[in-house]
Amino acid sequence: MSWWEPENHADRRPLLLTRGRIKAALRAHFEAEGFIEVECGALVASPGNETHLHAFATTRIGTDGVARPAYLHTSPEFAAKKLLAAGEEKIFEFARVFRNREGGRLHAPEFTMLEWYRAQAAYVAVIEDALALVRLAAKVAGQARLRHRDRSCDPFAEAEWLTVADAFARHAGLDLLATIRPDGTPDRAALAAVCGFAPAADEDWSDIFSKLLTERVEPRLGAGRLTVLYEYPRPEAALAQACAHDPRLAERFELYACGVELANGFGELTDAAEQRARLKAEMAKKALVYGERYPLDEEFLAALERMPPASGVALGFDRLVMLVTGAAHIRDVLWTPPLT
Repeated sequence: MSWWEPENHADRRPLLLTRGRIKAALRAHFEAEGFIEVECGALVASPGNETHLHAFATTRIGTDGVARPAYLHTSPEFAAKKLLAAGEEKIFEFARVFRNREGGRLHAPEFTMLEWYRAQAAYVAVIEDALALVRLAAKVAGQARLRHRDRSCDPFAEAEWLTVADAFARHAGLDLLATIRPDGTPDRAALAAVCGFAPAADEDWSDIFSKLLTERVEPRLGAGRLTVLYEYPRPEAALAQACAHDPRLAERFELYACGVELANGFGELTDAAEQRARLKAEMAKKALVYGERYPLDEEFLAALERMPPASGVALGFDRLVMLVTGAAHIRDVLWTPPLT
Protein backbone atom coordinates (compact mmCIF):
# COMPACT_ATOMS: atom_id res chain seq x y z
CA MET A 1 0.00 0.00 0.00
CA SER A 2 1.40 3.40 -0.99
CA TRP A 3 1.94 6.04 1.69
CA TRP A 4 -0.49 8.45 -0.02
CA GLU A 5 -3.48 6.12 0.08
CA PRO A 6 -5.96 7.58 2.60
CA GLU A 7 -6.00 4.56 4.93
CA ASN A 8 -2.21 4.52 5.19
CA HIS A 9 -1.95 8.29 5.61
CA ALA A 10 -4.58 8.21 8.37
CA ASP A 11 -2.38 5.81 10.36
CA ARG A 12 0.68 8.05 10.00
CA ARG A 13 -1.03 11.41 10.44
CA PRO A 14 -0.91 11.56 14.26
CA LEU A 15 2.87 11.05 14.11
CA LEU A 16 3.21 13.75 11.46
CA LEU A 17 1.17 16.24 13.47
CA THR A 18 3.39 15.52 16.49
CA ARG A 19 6.38 16.16 14.24
CA GLY A 20 4.98 19.60 13.45
CA ARG A 21 4.44 20.45 17.10
CA ILE A 22 7.98 19.39 17.97
CA LYS A 23 9.43 21.44 15.14
CA ALA A 24 7.52 24.54 16.24
CA ALA A 25 8.66 24.09 19.85
CA LEU A 26 12.31 23.64 18.91
CA ARG A 27 12.19 26.70 16.66
CA ALA A 28 10.66 28.74 19.48
CA HIS A 29 13.35 27.47 21.86
CA PHE A 30 16.14 28.64 19.57
CA GLU A 31 14.52 32.02 19.00
CA ALA A 32 14.12 32.50 22.75
CA GLU A 33 17.84 31.78 23.09
CA GLY A 34 18.69 34.53 20.59
CA PHE A 35 19.41 32.31 17.59
CA ILE A 36 18.65 33.37 14.03
CA GLU A 37 17.12 30.85 11.64
CA VAL A 38 19.06 30.65 8.36
CA GLU A 39 18.55 28.88 5.04
CA CYS A 40 21.65 27.39 3.43
CA GLY A 41 21.48 26.52 -0.25
CA ALA A 42 21.35 22.81 -1.03
CA LEU A 43 23.07 23.04 -4.45
CA VAL A 44 26.82 23.29 -3.86
CA ALA A 45 30.21 22.94 -5.50
CA SER A 46 31.39 20.53 -2.79
CA PRO A 47 28.90 18.38 -0.87
CA GLY A 48 31.17 17.58 2.06
CA ASN A 49 34.39 15.63 2.27
CA GLU A 50 33.82 12.65 4.55
CA THR A 51 35.06 9.33 3.21
CA HIS A 52 31.88 7.32 3.65
CA LEU A 53 29.26 9.97 2.85
CA HIS A 54 27.96 9.85 -0.71
CA ALA A 55 26.38 12.80 -2.49
CA PHE A 56 23.86 13.15 -5.28
CA ALA A 57 25.69 14.61 -8.26
CA THR A 58 24.16 16.83 -10.90
CA THR A 59 25.18 19.32 -13.58
CA ARG A 60 24.64 23.08 -13.46
CA ILE A 61 24.46 24.85 -16.79
CA GLY A 62 25.29 28.53 -16.49
CA THR A 63 23.99 31.42 -18.54
CA ASP A 64 27.11 30.99 -20.66
CA GLY A 65 25.92 27.50 -21.61
CA VAL A 66 28.87 25.84 -19.91
CA ALA A 67 28.10 22.70 -17.89
CA ARG A 68 29.75 22.44 -14.48
CA PRO A 69 29.49 19.66 -11.87
CA ALA A 70 27.40 20.36 -8.78
CA TYR A 71 26.03 18.40 -5.84
CA LEU A 72 23.21 18.35 -3.32
CA HIS A 73 24.76 18.95 0.08
CA THR A 74 25.12 16.17 2.64
CA SER A 75 25.10 18.83 5.38
CA PRO A 76 24.78 22.62 5.53
CA GLU A 77 28.00 22.74 7.57
CA PHE A 78 30.31 24.46 5.10
CA ALA A 79 27.76 27.17 4.31
CA ALA A 80 26.88 27.70 7.96
CA LYS A 81 30.52 28.22 8.86
CA LYS A 82 30.79 30.82 6.10
CA LEU A 83 27.95 32.65 7.84
CA LEU A 84 29.93 32.54 11.09
CA ALA A 85 32.89 34.02 9.22
CA ALA A 86 30.53 36.72 7.90
CA GLY A 87 29.69 37.74 11.45
CA GLU A 88 26.69 35.67 12.52
CA GLU A 89 27.04 34.34 16.06
CA LYS A 90 24.09 32.05 16.87
CA ILE A 91 22.37 30.32 13.94
CA PHE A 92 20.19 27.29 13.31
CA GLU A 93 18.51 25.59 10.38
CA PHE A 94 16.06 22.77 9.73
CA ALA A 95 17.98 21.74 6.62
CA ARG A 96 16.92 19.34 3.91
CA VAL A 97 19.99 17.22 3.21
CA PHE A 98 20.72 14.43 0.76
CA ARG A 99 22.86 11.31 1.12
CA ASN A 100 23.19 8.68 -1.55
CA ARG A 101 23.57 4.97 -0.78
CA GLU A 102 21.43 5.37 2.36
CA GLY A 103 18.19 3.67 3.34
CA GLY A 104 16.63 1.51 6.03
CA ARG A 105 14.85 1.79 9.36
CA LEU A 106 16.96 4.77 10.53
CA HIS A 107 18.23 6.21 7.24
CA ALA A 108 16.68 7.99 4.27
CA PRO A 109 18.35 9.47 1.19
CA GLU A 110 16.59 12.80 1.86
CA PHE A 111 15.98 13.90 5.44
CA THR A 112 15.85 16.85 7.83
CA MET A 113 18.93 17.80 9.78
CA LEU A 114 18.63 20.32 12.58
CA GLU A 115 21.98 22.09 12.67
CA TRP A 116 23.07 24.94 14.93
CA TYR A 117 26.21 26.89 15.84
CA ARG A 118 27.37 29.09 18.69
CA ALA A 119 30.32 31.40 18.10
CA GLN A 120 32.73 31.88 21.00
CA ALA A 121 31.28 28.87 22.84
CA ALA A 122 32.89 25.72 24.19
CA TYR A 123 31.43 22.50 22.86
CA VAL A 124 29.98 21.62 26.24
CA ALA A 125 27.48 24.44 25.58
CA VAL A 126 26.11 22.77 22.45
CA ILE A 127 26.06 19.40 24.21
CA GLU A 128 23.76 20.96 26.78
CA ASP A 129 21.71 22.40 23.90
CA ALA A 130 21.27 18.93 22.43
CA LEU A 131 20.15 17.44 25.74
CA ALA A 132 17.65 20.25 26.24
CA LEU A 133 16.19 19.81 22.74
CA VAL A 134 15.64 16.07 23.18
CA ARG A 135 13.89 16.68 26.50
CA LEU A 136 11.75 19.42 24.99
CA ALA A 137 10.71 17.13 22.13
CA ALA A 138 9.66 14.42 24.58
CA LYS A 139 7.71 16.95 26.65
CA VAL A 140 5.86 18.28 23.59
CA ALA A 141 4.99 14.73 22.53
CA GLY A 142 3.79 13.92 26.04
CA GLN A 143 6.21 11.03 26.36
CA ALA A 144 8.10 10.08 29.51
CA ARG A 145 10.37 7.69 27.61
CA LEU A 146 12.02 7.43 24.20
CA ARG A 147 11.55 4.10 22.45
CA HIS A 148 13.21 2.18 19.64
CA ARG A 149 12.40 -1.46 18.97
CA ASP A 150 12.81 -3.27 22.33
CA ARG A 151 14.71 -0.47 24.06
CA SER A 152 13.62 2.56 26.03
CA CYS A 153 15.28 5.56 27.61
CA ASP A 154 14.27 8.22 30.13
CA PRO A 155 15.30 11.55 28.53
CA PHE A 156 14.66 13.43 31.77
CA ALA A 157 17.10 11.37 33.83
CA GLU A 158 20.61 12.73 34.31
CA ALA A 159 22.57 11.90 31.15
CA GLU A 160 25.54 9.57 31.16
CA TRP A 161 28.77 11.27 30.04
CA LEU A 162 31.19 8.70 28.67
CA THR A 163 34.48 9.25 26.87
CA VAL A 164 35.07 7.13 23.79
CA ALA A 165 38.09 5.56 25.50
CA ASP A 166 36.00 4.60 28.53
CA ALA A 167 33.22 3.26 26.32
CA PHE A 168 35.67 1.01 24.45
CA ALA A 169 37.17 -0.21 27.72
CA ARG A 170 33.73 -0.98 29.14
CA HIS A 171 31.96 -2.43 26.12
CA ALA A 172 34.75 -3.69 23.84
CA GLY A 173 37.31 -4.62 26.50
CA LEU A 174 40.28 -2.80 24.99
CA ASP A 175 42.53 0.20 25.60
CA LEU A 176 41.77 2.38 22.59
CA LEU A 177 44.24 5.15 23.43
CA ALA A 178 47.09 2.62 23.43
CA THR A 179 46.46 2.24 19.69
CA ILE A 180 46.98 5.96 18.97
CA ARG A 181 50.47 7.45 18.85
CA PRO A 182 51.32 10.50 21.02
CA ASP A 183 51.02 12.84 18.00
CA GLY A 184 47.47 11.64 17.31
CA THR A 185 48.19 9.33 14.37
CA PRO A 186 46.58 5.88 14.55
CA ASP A 187 48.50 2.62 14.95
CA ARG A 188 46.64 0.11 12.80
CA ALA A 189 48.73 -2.86 13.87
CA ALA A 190 48.13 -2.13 17.55
CA LEU A 191 44.36 -1.99 17.14
CA ALA A 192 44.28 -5.05 14.89
CA ALA A 193 46.14 -7.00 17.58
CA VAL A 194 43.49 -6.36 20.26
CA CYS A 195 40.22 -5.93 18.33
CA GLY A 196 39.16 -9.57 18.68
CA PHE A 197 38.66 -10.33 14.99
CA ALA A 198 40.79 -10.62 11.88
CA PRO A 199 40.56 -7.34 9.93
CA ALA A 200 40.73 -7.51 6.16
CA ALA A 201 44.01 -6.42 4.64
CA ASP A 202 42.44 -3.26 3.22
CA GLU A 203 40.81 -2.21 6.52
CA ASP A 204 42.71 0.62 8.18
CA TRP A 205 42.57 1.83 11.79
CA SER A 206 39.39 3.84 11.18
CA ASP A 207 37.64 0.87 9.57
CA ILE A 208 38.44 -1.34 12.57
CA PHE A 209 37.38 1.42 14.97
CA SER A 210 34.07 1.87 13.16
CA LYS A 211 33.32 -1.84 13.24
CA LEU A 212 33.99 -2.02 16.97
CA LEU A 213 31.91 1.08 17.62
CA THR A 214 28.96 -0.17 15.56
CA GLU A 215 28.93 -3.75 16.78
CA ARG A 216 30.07 -3.59 20.40
CA VAL A 217 29.69 -0.06 21.72
CA GLU A 218 26.74 1.75 20.10
CA PRO A 219 24.07 -0.88 20.91
CA ARG A 220 24.81 -0.34 24.63
CA LEU A 221 24.63 3.46 24.61
CA GLY A 222 21.56 5.39 25.68
CA ALA A 223 20.25 2.40 27.64
CA GLY A 224 17.81 3.70 30.23
CA ARG A 225 19.10 7.27 29.95
CA LEU A 226 20.75 9.50 27.34
CA THR A 227 24.46 8.97 26.71
CA VAL A 228 26.87 11.71 25.70
CA LEU A 229 29.82 9.99 24.01
CA TYR A 230 32.67 12.50 23.85
CA GLU A 231 36.41 12.99 23.25
CA TYR A 232 36.65 11.07 20.00
CA PRO A 233 40.04 10.00 18.65
CA ARG A 234 41.44 12.65 16.30
CA PRO A 235 41.41 10.25 13.32
CA GLU A 236 37.61 10.16 13.70
CA ALA A 237 37.07 13.91 13.95
CA ALA A 238 38.19 15.58 10.72
CA LEU A 239 36.24 18.77 11.40
CA ALA A 240 36.94 19.12 15.14
CA GLN A 241 39.77 20.80 17.01
CA ALA A 242 42.14 18.75 19.15
CA CYS A 243 41.58 18.53 22.89
CA ALA A 244 43.94 20.80 24.81
CA HIS A 245 44.70 18.13 27.40
CA ASP A 246 45.51 15.28 24.95
CA PRO A 247 46.50 15.67 21.28
CA ARG A 248 45.26 12.14 20.58
CA LEU A 249 41.69 13.31 21.17
CA ALA A 250 39.33 15.81 19.57
CA GLU A 251 36.36 17.88 20.69
CA ARG A 252 33.72 15.72 19.06
CA PHE A 253 30.66 14.21 20.72
CA GLU A 254 27.65 12.12 19.77
CA LEU A 255 24.36 11.87 21.65
CA TYR A 256 22.70 8.45 21.93
CA ALA A 257 19.29 7.19 23.01
CA CYS A 258 18.18 3.55 22.86
CA GLY A 259 21.34 2.64 20.94
CA VAL A 260 20.53 5.23 18.25
CA GLU A 261 22.79 8.15 17.40
CA LEU A 262 20.75 11.36 17.50
CA ALA A 263 23.35 14.13 17.26
CA ASN A 264 26.95 14.71 16.27
CA GLY A 265 28.84 17.87 17.24
CA PHE A 266 32.23 19.53 17.47
CA GLY A 267 34.35 22.19 18.94
CA GLU A 268 35.05 23.43 15.43
CA LEU A 269 38.45 23.31 13.78
CA THR A 270 39.39 26.78 12.50
CA ASP A 271 42.94 26.12 11.29
CA ALA A 272 42.54 26.28 7.51
CA ALA A 273 45.83 24.54 6.70
CA GLU A 274 45.08 21.67 9.08
CA GLN A 275 41.52 21.44 7.76
CA ARG A 276 42.75 21.25 4.16
CA ALA A 277 45.15 18.45 5.04
CA ARG A 278 42.42 16.47 6.81
CA LEU A 279 39.90 16.86 3.99
CA LYS A 280 42.48 15.86 1.39
CA ALA A 281 43.23 12.74 3.43
CA GLU A 282 39.50 11.93 3.57
CA MET A 283 39.19 12.30 -0.19
CA ALA A 284 42.30 10.21 -0.82
CA LYS A 285 40.72 7.37 1.12
CA LYS A 286 37.40 7.87 -0.68
CA ALA A 287 39.20 7.56 -4.01
CA LEU A 288 40.91 4.39 -2.82
CA VAL A 289 37.74 2.76 -1.48
CA TYR A 290 35.04 4.04 -3.86
CA GLY A 291 36.96 5.28 -6.88
CA GLU A 292 35.68 8.86 -6.60
CA ARG A 293 36.46 12.08 -4.81
CA TYR A 294 34.69 15.41 -4.31
CA PRO A 295 36.32 18.79 -4.81
CA LEU A 296 37.29 20.84 -1.79
CA ASP A 297 35.21 23.92 -1.04
CA GLU A 298 37.87 26.61 -1.41
CA GLU A 299 35.50 29.32 -0.17
CA PHE A 300 34.93 27.31 3.02
CA LEU A 301 38.68 26.98 3.60
CA ALA A 302 39.13 30.71 2.99
CA ALA A 303 36.29 31.47 5.41
CA LEU A 304 38.01 29.49 8.16
CA GLU A 305 40.70 32.20 8.21
CA ARG A 306 38.04 34.62 9.51
CA MET A 307 35.77 32.26 11.39
CA PRO A 308 35.70 32.80 15.17
CA PRO A 309 36.04 29.94 17.65
CA ALA A 310 32.73 28.10 17.59
CA SER A 311 30.89 24.90 18.37
CA GLY A 312 28.15 23.25 16.37
CA VAL A 313 25.83 20.26 16.22
CA ALA A 314 23.91 18.29 13.61
CA LEU A 315 20.86 16.49 14.98
CA GLY A 316 18.80 14.00 13.00
CA PHE A 317 15.36 15.57 13.38
CA ASP A 318 13.48 12.63 11.84
CA ARG A 319 15.21 10.20 14.19
CA LEU A 320 14.32 12.36 17.16
CA VAL A 321 10.66 12.32 16.12
CA MET A 322 10.86 8.54 15.68
CA LEU A 323 12.10 7.99 19.20
CA VAL A 324 9.70 10.35 20.94
CA THR A 325 6.69 8.90 19.09
CA GLY A 326 7.84 5.26 19.14
CA ALA A 327 7.59 5.04 15.33
CA ALA A 328 9.02 1.81 13.94
CA HIS A 329 10.53 3.24 10.75
CA ILE A 330 11.81 6.63 9.61
CA ARG A 331 9.31 6.71 6.73
CA ASP A 332 6.51 6.77 9.31
CA VAL A 333 7.48 10.31 10.38
CA LEU A 334 8.17 11.77 6.92
CA TRP A 335 5.28 13.60 5.28
CA THR A 336 6.30 12.30 1.84
CA PRO A 337 8.68 9.34 2.18
CA PRO A 338 11.49 9.37 -0.41
CA LEU A 339 12.03 6.97 -3.26
CA THR A 340 12.86 3.42 -2.20
